[in-house]
Amino acid sequence: MARVLDVDYFHVVFTLPAALRPLALAHRRQVFALLLRAAAQTLLTLGHDPKRLGAELGITAVLHTWTRELAFHPHVHCIVTAGGLTADRCGWRPARQRHLFPVRVLGALFRGKVLAALQRRVARGELASADPVAMRRTIGALYHTPWLVYVKRPFGGAKRLFQYLGRYTHRVGLSNQRLVAVTPDAVTFRTKHGRTATLHPEEFLRRLLLHVLPAGFVKIRHTGLFAPRQVPTTLPIARRLLADRPQPTASAAPSPWASLLQRLTGIDLTRCPRCDRSPLDRRVLVPYAPRPPP
Repeated sequence: MARVLDVDYFHVVFTLPAALRPLALAHRRQVFALLLRAAAQTLLTLGHDPKRLGAELGITAVLHTWTRELAFHPHVHCIVTAGGLTADRCGWRPARQRHLFPVRVLGALFRGKVLAALQRRVARGELASADPVAMRRTIGALYHTPWLVYVKRPFGGAKRLFQYLGRYTHRVGLSNQRLVAVTPDAVTFRTKHGRTATLHPEEFLRRLLLHVLPAGFVKIRHTGLFAPRQVPTTLPIARRLLADRPQPTASAAPSPWASLLQRLTGIDLTRCPRCDRSPLDRRVLVPYAPRPPP
Protein backbone atom coordinates (compact mmCIF):
# COMPACT_ATOMS: atom_id res chain seq x y z
CA MET A 1 0.00 0.00 0.00
CA ALA A 2 2.93 2.35 0.61
CA ARG A 3 4.23 1.75 -2.91
CA VAL A 4 1.13 2.05 -5.12
CA LEU A 5 -0.31 5.34 -6.32
CA ASP A 6 -3.79 6.48 -5.32
CA VAL A 7 -5.21 6.62 -8.85
CA ASP A 8 -7.55 4.52 -10.96
CA TYR A 9 -6.17 1.43 -12.70
CA PHE A 10 -6.84 -0.36 -15.96
CA HIS A 11 -6.83 -4.15 -16.30
CA VAL A 12 -5.10 -5.32 -19.50
CA VAL A 13 -4.72 -9.00 -20.48
CA PHE A 14 -2.21 -10.19 -23.11
CA THR A 15 -2.67 -13.75 -24.42
CA LEU A 16 -0.18 -15.99 -26.19
CA PRO A 17 -1.70 -17.47 -29.39
CA ALA A 18 -2.50 -21.18 -29.45
CA ALA A 19 0.07 -21.80 -32.21
CA LEU A 20 2.89 -20.83 -29.83
CA ARG A 21 1.75 -22.90 -26.85
CA PRO A 22 3.76 -26.01 -27.84
CA LEU A 23 6.85 -23.80 -27.96
CA ALA A 24 5.98 -22.39 -24.53
CA LEU A 25 5.61 -25.92 -23.13
CA ALA A 26 9.05 -26.90 -24.43
CA HIS A 27 10.80 -23.69 -23.31
CA ARG A 28 8.81 -22.42 -20.36
CA ARG A 29 11.34 -20.10 -18.76
CA GLN A 30 12.35 -18.33 -21.97
CA VAL A 31 8.83 -17.94 -23.40
CA PHE A 32 7.22 -16.90 -20.10
CA ALA A 33 9.90 -14.26 -19.51
CA LEU A 34 9.52 -13.06 -23.09
CA LEU A 35 5.74 -12.84 -22.69
CA LEU A 36 5.98 -10.74 -19.51
CA ARG A 37 8.63 -8.46 -21.02
CA ALA A 38 6.73 -7.91 -24.27
CA ALA A 39 3.50 -7.05 -22.42
CA ALA A 40 5.27 -4.44 -20.26
CA GLN A 41 7.20 -2.97 -23.20
CA THR A 42 4.01 -2.68 -25.24
CA LEU A 43 2.32 -0.62 -22.54
CA LEU A 44 5.39 1.52 -21.83
CA THR A 45 5.99 2.23 -25.53
CA LEU A 46 2.42 3.41 -26.11
CA GLY A 47 2.49 5.36 -22.85
CA HIS A 48 5.63 7.26 -23.91
CA ASP A 49 4.14 8.06 -27.32
CA PRO A 50 3.14 11.77 -27.20
CA LYS A 51 0.24 11.03 -29.55
CA ARG A 52 -1.19 8.53 -27.04
CA LEU A 53 -0.35 9.71 -23.54
CA GLY A 54 3.21 11.04 -23.41
CA ALA A 55 3.90 9.78 -19.89
CA GLU A 56 5.39 6.87 -18.00
CA LEU A 57 2.91 4.34 -16.64
CA GLY A 58 3.08 2.20 -13.52
CA ILE A 59 2.58 -1.50 -14.30
CA THR A 60 2.21 -4.66 -12.23
CA ALA A 61 2.12 -7.85 -14.33
CA VAL A 62 1.06 -11.34 -13.20
CA LEU A 63 1.60 -14.47 -15.29
CA HIS A 64 -1.20 -17.06 -15.51
CA THR A 65 -1.03 -20.30 -17.48
CA TRP A 66 -4.43 -21.94 -16.99
CA THR A 67 -8.08 -21.83 -17.91
CA ARG A 68 -10.92 -22.91 -15.63
CA GLU A 69 -10.64 -26.37 -17.21
CA LEU A 70 -6.87 -26.43 -16.39
CA ALA A 71 -5.89 -26.24 -20.06
CA PHE A 72 -2.50 -24.68 -20.90
CA HIS A 73 -3.26 -21.05 -21.76
CA PRO A 74 -0.41 -18.60 -21.00
CA HIS A 75 -1.54 -15.01 -20.52
CA VAL A 76 -0.45 -11.96 -18.54
CA HIS A 77 -2.72 -9.82 -16.35
CA CYS A 78 -1.44 -6.23 -16.19
CA ILE A 79 -2.68 -3.65 -13.71
CA VAL A 80 -1.86 -0.25 -15.24
CA THR A 81 -2.16 3.24 -13.79
CA ALA A 82 -4.81 5.38 -15.49
CA GLY A 83 -2.22 8.02 -16.28
CA GLY A 84 1.49 8.61 -15.96
CA LEU A 85 4.35 10.92 -15.09
CA THR A 86 5.43 13.29 -17.86
CA ALA A 87 8.95 13.11 -19.28
CA ASP A 88 10.03 16.34 -17.57
CA ARG A 89 8.88 14.91 -14.21
CA CYS A 90 6.82 18.04 -13.64
CA GLY A 91 3.26 16.82 -14.14
CA TRP A 92 0.84 13.92 -13.94
CA ARG A 93 -1.10 13.24 -17.14
CA PRO A 94 -4.35 11.29 -16.64
CA ALA A 95 -5.51 8.75 -19.20
CA ARG A 96 -8.91 8.71 -20.79
CA GLN A 97 -11.48 7.22 -18.51
CA ARG A 98 -13.11 4.89 -21.04
CA HIS A 99 -10.02 3.26 -22.52
CA LEU A 100 -6.27 3.27 -22.11
CA PHE A 101 -5.17 2.55 -25.70
CA PRO A 102 -7.02 1.03 -28.68
CA VAL A 103 -7.01 -2.75 -28.39
CA ARG A 104 -6.01 -3.20 -32.05
CA VAL A 105 -2.93 -1.03 -31.52
CA LEU A 106 -2.08 -2.94 -28.34
CA GLY A 107 -2.48 -6.28 -30.11
CA ALA A 108 -0.41 -5.31 -33.15
CA LEU A 109 2.48 -3.90 -31.11
CA PHE A 110 2.44 -6.85 -28.70
CA ARG A 111 2.48 -9.26 -31.66
CA GLY A 112 5.46 -7.51 -33.20
CA LYS A 113 7.48 -7.52 -29.98
CA VAL A 114 6.81 -11.19 -29.20
CA LEU A 115 7.53 -12.47 -32.70
CA ALA A 116 10.67 -10.34 -33.13
CA ALA A 117 12.01 -11.62 -29.81
CA LEU A 118 11.21 -15.22 -30.80
CA GLN A 119 13.00 -14.84 -34.13
CA ARG A 120 16.10 -13.48 -32.40
CA ARG A 121 16.17 -16.42 -30.00
CA VAL A 122 15.63 -18.94 -32.77
CA ALA A 123 18.49 -17.41 -34.76
CA ARG A 124 20.77 -17.69 -31.71
CA GLY A 125 19.74 -21.30 -31.14
CA GLU A 126 18.16 -20.60 -27.75
CA LEU A 127 14.83 -22.21 -28.70
CA ALA A 128 15.69 -25.61 -30.11
CA SER A 129 12.94 -27.32 -32.11
CA ALA A 130 12.50 -30.70 -33.79
CA ASP A 131 11.53 -28.85 -36.98
CA PRO A 132 13.08 -25.35 -37.04
CA VAL A 133 11.77 -24.69 -40.56
CA ALA A 134 8.19 -25.36 -39.45
CA MET A 135 8.66 -23.16 -36.41
CA ARG A 136 9.94 -20.25 -38.51
CA ARG A 137 6.98 -20.76 -40.84
CA THR A 138 4.60 -20.64 -37.87
CA ILE A 139 6.17 -17.45 -36.54
CA GLY A 140 5.95 -15.83 -39.99
CA ALA A 141 2.28 -16.76 -40.36
CA LEU A 142 1.42 -15.20 -36.99
CA TYR A 143 2.39 -11.75 -38.30
CA HIS A 144 -0.81 -11.82 -40.36
CA THR A 145 -3.25 -12.87 -37.62
CA PRO A 146 -4.85 -10.61 -35.01
CA TRP A 147 -3.72 -11.14 -31.42
CA LEU A 148 -6.15 -11.02 -28.53
CA VAL A 149 -5.75 -8.20 -26.00
CA TYR A 150 -8.45 -7.42 -23.42
CA VAL A 151 -8.77 -4.05 -21.68
CA LYS A 152 -11.16 -3.44 -18.83
CA ARG A 153 -12.31 0.03 -17.85
CA PRO A 154 -10.62 1.49 -14.76
CA PHE A 155 -11.76 0.51 -11.31
CA GLY A 156 -11.17 2.26 -7.98
CA GLY A 157 -7.96 3.39 -6.31
CA ALA A 158 -5.28 1.62 -4.31
CA LYS A 159 -7.65 -0.18 -1.94
CA ARG A 160 -9.67 -1.77 -4.73
CA LEU A 161 -6.44 -2.55 -6.54
CA PHE A 162 -5.18 -4.65 -3.66
CA GLN A 163 -8.53 -6.37 -3.27
CA TYR A 164 -8.34 -7.31 -6.94
CA LEU A 165 -4.69 -8.35 -6.92
CA GLY A 166 -5.23 -10.43 -3.81
CA ARG A 167 -7.45 -12.73 -5.89
CA TYR A 168 -4.89 -13.05 -8.68
CA THR A 169 -1.29 -12.88 -7.48
CA HIS A 170 -0.91 -16.16 -5.58
CA ARG A 171 -3.81 -18.09 -7.07
CA VAL A 172 -3.01 -21.62 -8.22
CA GLY A 173 -4.59 -23.54 -11.07
CA LEU A 174 -7.27 -25.09 -8.88
CA SER A 175 -8.44 -24.19 -5.39
CA ASN A 176 -9.88 -26.69 -2.91
CA GLN A 177 -13.23 -24.88 -3.05
CA ARG A 178 -13.66 -25.90 -6.69
CA LEU A 179 -13.26 -29.61 -6.02
CA VAL A 180 -16.62 -31.40 -6.08
CA ALA A 181 -15.68 -35.09 -5.79
CA VAL A 182 -12.53 -37.22 -5.80
CA THR A 183 -12.70 -40.99 -6.34
CA PRO A 184 -10.13 -43.58 -7.50
CA ASP A 185 -11.60 -43.32 -11.00
CA ALA A 186 -12.52 -39.65 -11.44
CA VAL A 187 -11.95 -36.10 -10.23
CA THR A 188 -14.79 -33.61 -10.61
CA PHE A 189 -14.29 -29.86 -10.22
CA ARG A 190 -16.22 -26.69 -11.00
CA THR A 191 -15.31 -24.68 -14.09
CA LYS A 192 -17.55 -21.66 -14.75
CA HIS A 193 -21.18 -20.69 -15.25
CA GLY A 194 -22.23 -23.49 -12.92
CA ARG A 195 -20.64 -26.22 -15.04
CA THR A 196 -18.24 -28.96 -13.92
CA ALA A 197 -15.52 -31.07 -15.52
CA THR A 198 -14.75 -34.72 -14.74
CA LEU A 199 -11.33 -36.17 -15.54
CA HIS A 200 -9.50 -39.42 -14.92
CA PRO A 201 -7.02 -38.91 -12.04
CA GLU A 202 -4.01 -39.31 -14.34
CA GLU A 203 -5.37 -36.71 -16.78
CA PHE A 204 -6.24 -34.43 -13.87
CA LEU A 205 -2.68 -34.62 -12.53
CA ARG A 206 -1.25 -34.08 -16.02
CA ARG A 207 -3.24 -30.89 -16.46
CA LEU A 208 -2.44 -29.65 -12.97
CA LEU A 209 1.30 -30.16 -13.48
CA LEU A 210 1.19 -28.15 -16.70
CA HIS A 211 1.04 -25.06 -14.52
CA VAL A 212 4.04 -25.70 -12.28
CA LEU A 213 6.42 -22.82 -13.05
CA PRO A 214 10.18 -23.29 -13.49
CA ALA A 215 12.14 -23.21 -10.23
CA GLY A 216 12.78 -19.66 -9.09
CA PHE A 217 10.69 -18.07 -11.86
CA VAL A 218 9.23 -14.69 -10.83
CA LYS A 219 5.64 -14.50 -12.08
CA ILE A 220 4.83 -11.06 -10.57
CA ARG A 221 6.86 -8.21 -12.08
CA HIS A 222 6.75 -4.43 -11.68
CA THR A 223 7.80 -2.01 -14.43
CA GLY A 224 7.55 1.67 -15.25
CA LEU A 225 6.90 3.77 -12.16
CA PHE A 226 6.63 0.59 -10.07
CA ALA A 227 10.02 -0.81 -11.15
CA PRO A 228 12.34 -1.41 -8.16
CA ARG A 229 14.83 1.21 -9.36
CA GLN A 230 12.04 3.79 -9.67
CA VAL A 231 10.61 3.25 -6.20
CA PRO A 232 13.12 5.47 -4.31
CA THR A 233 13.50 8.06 -7.12
CA THR A 234 10.66 8.68 -9.57
CA LEU A 235 7.74 7.21 -7.66
CA PRO A 236 7.88 9.81 -4.82
CA ILE A 237 7.71 12.57 -7.47
CA ALA A 238 4.53 11.09 -8.92
CA ARG A 239 3.04 10.69 -5.45
CA ARG A 240 3.78 14.32 -4.59
CA LEU A 241 2.24 15.57 -7.84
CA LEU A 242 -0.89 13.52 -7.21
CA ALA A 243 -1.15 14.84 -3.67
CA ASP A 244 -1.03 18.42 -5.01
CA ARG A 245 -3.92 17.88 -7.41
CA PRO A 246 -7.05 19.96 -6.74
CA GLN A 247 -9.58 17.76 -5.02
CA PRO A 248 -13.13 17.59 -6.40
CA THR A 249 -15.85 19.26 -4.42
CA ALA A 250 -17.63 17.04 -1.96
CA SER A 251 -20.83 15.56 -3.28
CA ALA A 252 -23.87 14.51 -1.41
CA ALA A 253 -23.61 11.15 0.34
CA PRO A 254 -24.93 8.42 -1.95
CA SER A 255 -27.89 6.36 -0.92
CA PRO A 256 -27.19 3.00 0.79
CA TRP A 257 -27.92 0.97 -2.34
CA ALA A 258 -25.63 3.23 -4.39
CA SER A 259 -22.82 2.73 -1.87
CA LEU A 260 -23.30 -1.04 -2.08
CA LEU A 261 -23.22 -0.89 -5.88
CA GLN A 262 -19.95 1.07 -5.77
CA ARG A 263 -18.32 -1.41 -3.36
CA LEU A 264 -19.34 -4.41 -5.49
CA THR A 265 -18.79 -3.05 -9.00
CA GLY A 266 -16.74 0.13 -8.69
CA ILE A 267 -19.51 2.16 -10.40
CA ASP A 268 -19.85 5.54 -8.68
CA LEU A 269 -23.32 6.95 -9.35
CA THR A 270 -22.24 10.37 -8.06
CA ARG A 271 -19.84 10.82 -11.01
CA CYS A 272 -20.78 11.44 -14.62
CA PRO A 273 -20.04 8.27 -16.70
CA ARG A 274 -19.07 10.41 -19.72
CA CYS A 275 -16.78 13.13 -18.34
CA ASP A 276 -16.09 11.59 -14.87
CA ARG A 277 -16.98 14.83 -13.10
CA SER A 278 -18.49 15.00 -9.64
CA PRO A 279 -20.95 15.73 -8.17
CA LEU A 280 -23.57 14.40 -10.52
CA ASP A 281 -27.06 15.65 -9.70
CA ARG A 282 -29.68 12.97 -10.31
CA ARG A 283 -33.32 14.02 -10.33
CA VAL A 284 -36.61 12.38 -11.16
CA LEU A 285 -37.82 13.76 -14.50
CA VAL A 286 -41.31 15.16 -14.68
CA PRO A 287 -43.45 12.85 -16.84
CA TYR A 288 -43.92 14.28 -20.32
CA ALA A 289 -47.50 15.32 -20.98
CA PRO A 290 -48.06 16.21 -24.65
CA ARG A 291 -50.33 19.16 -25.26
CA PRO A 292 -53.70 18.39 -26.86
CA PRO A 293 -54.07 19.43 -30.47
CA PRO A 294 -55.65 22.88 -31.03
